[in-house]
Amino acid sequence: MESKIARALNLKYSPVGILLSEEKPPGALQFKEGRWGCVVAMFMGAARGKTAVFDRKTYGCLGGGVGLGFGNLYVNFPGGIEYFLSTGNQEFCRSEAARGLVRNMPALEHGEGYFKSPEVAKKFVDALPYVEVPAPYVVFKPLDQVPEDEKPEVVVFLANCDQLSALAVLANYNRGGEQSVIIPFGAGCHTLFLFPYHEARSERPRAVVGLTDISARKHVEKDLLSFAVPYKMFLEMEDNVEGSFLEKEEWRKVRERNP
Repeated sequence: MESKIARALNLKYSPVGILLSEEKPPGALQFKEGRWGCVVAMFMGAARGKTAVFDRKTYGCLGGGVGLGFGNLYVNFPGGIEYFLSTGNQEFCRSEAARGLVRNMPALEHGEGYFKSPEVAKKFVDALPYVEVPAPYVVFKPLDQVPEDEKPEVVVFLANCDQLSALAVLANYNRGGEQSVIIPFGAGCHTLFLFPYHEARSERPRAVVGLTDISARKHVEKDLLSFAVPYKMFLEMEDNVEGSFLEKEEWRKVRERNP
């Protein structure tokens, strides 16, 4: 599946299609069952040409399982996810149950500091659009390797500031005064799939700018963010490339500095 947008923007990496599948793709990258891993690292593998697959036993971490649409796994988070995201849970960390965990997850004790308090963090956790995807596998695949007869749920672009600007303008190209792009707080995997998958259920879905998760940034080049679009919106944007600013002089000048 080719993308006019990717060609017009001269992207460094292939867009990634996120698909739901009844079958596991042969030879795909996959976490080992019960082993920790970051979904964003797998996403970068897909952007570089590999296929990655996840199921309900191989999602890397609880946040990854949530982000991939495997339900509200945060109910199983040791010591409470709202404490981990904010100020930590020192009382839990003094318990016998936490002894081995704190060595591997020191933020359990002092928190990641992404929210001012557990109460504020809980509002975020409670508001997440949890979903159980209706398939055993979630697949990350380079878009140019997705056959025309397969339909991704979400298409994700990796873009620098110039390219992100162009994507945001294109998203609004035929929508007038609507706000067609959002940049919500969330884990990296939330912004890659959970949020745009939720947007796909809307009559007028919005694009999601993501990979702003500080904990995931180490897996991504410093000048790149993600721009995730529900498939319906991707097709709308693809149809709008021809005749748009992407064929005009102003964009050509900007594009020149992105060889």
